[in-house]
Amino acid sequence: MSVSPLKPERLYQYTDLELFPFENTEQLDDLTEIIGQPRAVEAVRFGTGMHSPGFNIYALGPSGTGKRSLILKHFREQASQEPVPRDWCYVYNFDQEHKPEAIPLPPGRGVEFQADMVQFVEELQSTLASAFESDEYRTRRRILESEIEQRQETAFEQLKNKAQKESFALLRTPAGLVFAPVKEGEVIPPEDFQKLPDDVRQGMEKQVQQLQKELQALLQEIPTWQREMRANILELNHEMTQLVVSGLLEELLTTYADHQQVIDYLKAVETDIIDNASRLLELDLNRDKDGGEASPERRRRAELAFEAFMRRYEVNLLVNNDNLDGAPVILEDNPTYQNLIGRMENIARMGTLTTDFTLIKPGSLHQANGGYLVLDARKVLLQPYVWEALKRALDSHQVRIESPSQMLGVLSTISLEPQPIPLDVKIALLGDRMLYYLLSQSDPEFHEHFKVQADFAEEIPRSAQNQQLYAQMIATLARSKELRPLEKAAVARVIEHCARQVGDSERLTIQVNNIVDLLQEADYWAGNGDNALIRMDDIQKAIDGRIYRADRVRERYQENILRGTIMITTDGAQVGQINGLSVVQLGDFSFGFPSRITASVKRGKGDVINIEREVELSGPLHSKGVLILSGFLGQRFAAEEPLALSASLVFEQSYSGVDGDSASSAELYALLSAISGVSIKQSLAVTGSVNQHGLVQAIGGVNEKIEGFFDICKERGFNGEQGVLIPAANAKHLMLREDVRKAAAAGQFNIFPIETIDQGIELLTGIPMGEVDEDGDYPADTISGMVQARLRQLAEKENGTDNEKPEESA
Repeated sequence: MSVSPLKPERLYQYTDLELFPFENTEQLDDLTEIIGQPRAVEAVRFGTGMHSPGFNIYALGPSGTGKRSLILKHFREQASQEPVPRDWCYVYNFDQEHKPEAIPLPPGRGVEFQADMVQFVEELQSTLASAFESDEYRTRRRILESEIEQRQETAFEQLKNKAQKESFALLRTPAGLVFAPVKEGEVIPPEDFQKLPDDVRQGMEKQVQQLQKELQALLQEIPTWQREMRANILELNHEMTQLVVSGLLEELLTTYADHQQVIDYLKAVETDIIDNASRLLELDLNRDKDGGEASPERRRRAELAFEAFMRRYEVNLLVNNDNLDGAPVILEDNPTYQNLIGRMENIARMGTLTTDFTLIKPGSLHQANGGYLVLDARKVLLQPYVWEALKRALDSHQVRIESPSQMLGVLSTISLEPQPIPLDVKIALLGDRMLYYLLSQSDPEFHEHFKVQADFAEEIPRSAQNQQLYAQMIATLARSKELRPLEKAAVARVIEHCARQVGDSERLTIQVNNIVDLLQEADYWAGNGDNALIRMDDIQKAIDGRIYRADRVRERYQENILRGTIMITTDGAQVGQINGLSVVQLGDFSFGFPSRITASVKRGKGDVINIEREVELSGPLHSKGVLILSGFLGQRFAAEEPLALSASLVFEQSYSGVDGDSASSAELYALLSAISGVSIKQSLAVTGSVNQHGLVQAIGGVNEKIEGFFDICKERGFNGEQGVLIPAANAKHLMLREDVRKAAAAGQFNIFPIETIDQGIELLTGIPMGEVDEDGDYPADTISGMVQARLRQLAEKENGTDNEKPEESA
């Protein structure tokens, strides 16, 4: 059952320099392929080429694995082979001004249409002004006005003549027009009129009343004549405007003859201008309605009114694809609601916020329409309403620009409702695995829209071929970041460090961002040393520097152990006490440290009490590991009789949560020691989980755990017996520091690969575990025999004397 420590060559896997037929990375070509992602590449290729609805892509995996680069590469390759999508314009809706109309045009024609309408408006202003200032227009208008004036004068003259014949005169007074009696060409004074005989006076009053009635009828007729004049002038204005507009639009109607929506719009423009000809005429920028010079304030208002009116004939070019060579590929790094869906901006005019169709702005869905859009899933989910708006657009196959309050149906004010634009876009969401599984579970619509799962691995096998590709990738990264080339040994050190980062000597991380950071820091040190190349020493300085900047907490923790504040023993032996190993993750830095685990037993009902769980400091995995210990004890020692003990386990001086099952083997060793009364060597630390059959299972963070205990032993001084028990399955994961490897080579510190609890307890106590005989008994001089004897003793006491004081051991 004896276990030999691992040989030094098994503690670290060096990179064979013979794999690299170069002296420095300047001699390598750029890497054009994605390393170690065949599954993801195939998924992205399928998702890009699949044009059926719902086959959008969710690229899942940690950051730095090349998700974005791969997606963009395939999207751009596919987009270059596809036609350029249409331009989109918004124009004024003359029937419902709050619902702007969307007009599609071939790529490049949108900007032409916009420019044509700008030119049309400019020519319209000047041409209309000239037409209304022409002699022809003025003459015809004057004729219409003169006709009315002449009619009025004739009617008044006729009434005046009639009055004269009847000896009455028509007088203009402050109170209006009145008739007065005349005698010998002179108006009879009121006092003389009163002296006339009654019958004469009354007859004259009746005549005046009759003339007043005729005058009143004439005055009532005048507004009718004026309305006729205005109608005639309006008709004249329409006629003049139609001549101008028809001439200006004739060329545009020919230019856009093959675009019916544009033709319909231009005809609506013509009708609207003709209908508003008089209004255009009144909007004089230089003079007021009375013909006098306008004040600056009134002129400014007239200018704003004229500009606002003429804006209705502009074209809002929402999407211009004139500069594209294929379908668009858009990367939206800030997917807010407005950035994705589009928005309606406001402008302050005369102290009031207003909007119109010219202030409609596109979102990334508009810009990517007919092409490809890449979004970060986490950012999409963090922005209010964006996820629902995105699904709504994919459901309806159209982009509807509206505010979130409109989408929720809570807006009560009048706003624009732009016509929705048909949507045809391929979307790729970039996110981690947790988000993907959460969306899959909680949103039933998720798989309807993102049917293609592109799963990116974060590590690859450390094969000879992959290491050569890795060297090529390092060269590519160094060139792209304008760093110094790396010498061959430096490349090898980067590869070894990447194996250490992934915690496996047989695999490599492909999280590129971490590699880039390391190369940049190494380039800094190469610059400090005036090196033309990045050397292995520069890589090591970068690694050491990163550790030094992050390990204040580790240093403080080790200081507390060395000063005796945290009690950790590295020599001697103790019953029911063992050094377990834990690992702490602080940001992107992790370190290991030893923790004292103790166990105590007494007579009981077979319970193994996890003190951490009792005080709610134990995570579910740790609690599971402790419960497994009960299964092991029951299976091995209480198959035929009850387990009459109560045991308690605790991480001493632990003041925060404990989780994970990597200490379960150490807890079992401590429990066996407490039951058997055999001391455990404190010079050895233990990590590894255990199953109910006593097999030791692999755990994570093995390198950090070993180094955490090694550092304490090194500071206190090696005694030749110190070391760590690790699961044998973790031997392939070892990429230990150089000082650990040197100590192991010198026999000062040993790493033992353990497969079973039996092997581990023999190393820790010097006593074999023992094997059961035909009668179900273990040899008395073995750990199992001692445990069995103690359990039988406890069972006899439990069955014989219930009131006897419980027996404890520790």
